[in-house]
Amino acid sequence: MKELIEDLKKELQKERKAEVEEMEKEMRSISGKEREKRGRAVLSLQSKIIGGEFGYKLVKLTRKKEILSEISIGDSVTISAGKSVSEGIVTETGSKHFIVATENPLSGEVRLDLSANDTTFYRMYENLENLSEEGARVLKFFLGERSPSFGEEEDLSVDLNREQREAVAESLRAEDFFLIHGPFGTGKTKTAAEVIRQEVRKGNRVLATSESNVATDNLAEELYGEVNIVRIGHPARISRSLKDVMLHSLMESDGSYSSVKKLRDMGEEAKEEQQKYEKPTLPKRKIMEMHFSKKKGKLSPHKVSSMAEWISLNEKADGYYEGARAMEEEISRRIINEAQVVVSTNSSSFTIEGEFDVVVMDEAPQATLPSSLIPLSKAPRFILAGDHKQLPPTLKSSTEILQRTLFKVLIKRFPESSLLLKEQYRMNEKLMRFPSNEFYDGKLKASSLVKDITLCDLGVQDSVVFEIFDTSIYSDRFEKRKKDSFSIYNEREAEMVVQTLKNLLSKGLKKENIGIITPYDDQAELITRKCGMEAYTVDGYQGQEREVMILSLVRSNKKGEIGFLNDMRRLNVSLTRAKRKLVVIGDRETLSCNATYRRLFTSASS
Repeated sequence: MKELIEDLKKELQKERKAEVEEMEKEMRSISGKEREKRGRAVLSLQSKIIGGEFGYKLVKLTRKKEILSEISIGDSVTISAGKSVSEGIVTETGSKHFIVATENPLSGEVRLDLSANDTTFYRMYENLENLSEEGARVLKFFLGERSPSFGEEEDLSVDLNREQREAVAESLRAEDFFLIHGPFGTGKTKTAAEVIRQEVRKGNRVLATSESNVATDNLAEELYGEVNIVRIGHPARISRSLKDVMLHSLMESDGSYSSVKKLRDMGEEAKEEQQKYEKPTLPKRKIMEMHFSKKKGKLSPHKVSSMAEWISLNEKADGYYEGARAMEEEISRRIINEAQVVVSTNSSSFTIEGEFDVVVMDEAPQATLPSSLIPLSKAPRFILAGDHKQLPPTLKSSTEILQRTLFKVLIKRFPESSLLLKEQYRMNEKLMRFPSNEFYDGKLKASSLVKDITLCDLGVQDSVVFEIFDTSIYSDRFEKRKKDSFSIYNEREAEMVVQTLKNLLSKGLKKENIGIITPYDDQAELITRKCGMEAYTVDGYQGQEREVMILSLVRSNKKGEIGFLNDMRRLNVSLTRAKRKLVVIGDRETLSCNATYRRLFTSASS
């Protein structure tokens, strides 16, 4: 175990270094304009404070020219104006503006950059350094040094399908852990939420987490209004639909919070008063000695007295702020301890104190082992939900140990402690058939509610459910790469996406019912620019769905190289976002070097 912990710490350091180096290399090697083209910076923004919320200033950054950027809500960003720099979190994005929550707003013309976030790495590393007894137990299961056990079965009456009900029942009798394997559209989050409800009914206290804020919000929304929950996290990263249960909101509505505001106001008044006096040019000790003695040195008595008053007011302000912080911590601790369910990301759970009976983690296969260990170190039992057949954790370094997620290792080591949800409620049966056969041994079945759905149900005259456009017939089909870019784009496929979109819209389909995805950043940027509708990477779209999905596979070359398209988990996600129609655009000749893609092209014509 000690060896594993040391290996994990080393790999975390490598991952952090890789992320920082990639960002620094990009900022050194390319101009601000080029970084803006890649979507990771926005130049020439005008900054204006528009309000405040939960102790942060809200700054609106605008410009007349349209903004095309991959910077999105919840991202950590750097705002800079010359040598002045401020850190913040994006709370809102628009075609010509951002709103950022920051403690230190800058005014005038500024630049916005996507930045690396140290906090998550620090928390994972610190948790490994001081691993709890519960965390050590998790690692014993991971290493196969301990086997899970189960208690007696309980009667359970819930409105779920057979597999979902069985997954809840098994989770409740698990004395150590249980794994809910939920492929696309099978109600994995709904099932995890029911586990939480049943645990609360038994009088247990639950910590509910996920790797991303979006997945965490989805879990919280399933529970909202049914159990006493508190959603932990930065307000800018939490869905506004959960405002009533956010920790910050609950604190502000607490009867004791008026005292916090009063102390803060007194601190602000002291700071304002401080501006009337001379800021010290000498150490505090020296100024105070001169103030209380008759020897003023080279400074005039008036200046010394002014500096002394500045110091006195600074100490007063600090005292008020410190008192406010202490009261906030007390209110926060009380609200969290009174909650039946505390909901947070894996990383944010690092800050939570108190005892829990069980941890329920959604989207567990997307979390590295160090990330999973943060919440799992806080309770003696845990339930993991997710699908290891879809996307793994997003990593910058090529490290095998961090790719070995807890969910993936445990489901292979202890298959008897897992259950597959088989009935999917998302897509037409014809769309389900290929991914079910290819990735789940044909075990999935389409619910009668969705098995025959098509666009015709929406008043759109299009009954074709699955189409593939083979680009190998075109002479201009080949992929391209920008200078100094790690990504790839394909102009022929981008044009075909535009034409497909126009065709769908002409039939009366609305834009909000259509999703466009591609494996590569540069292709997503190109398509967005060409069609005026945002295209996303596959990795950024997991967990989402649309009535129609358009997929551009990009890879087209004479060598038959397909790069990370060889990772079938990425293909699985790509093919399982659509509900009524899927359009795939790709080069059959290039992609057929892989047997799965070869079968995909064949399945469309069968």
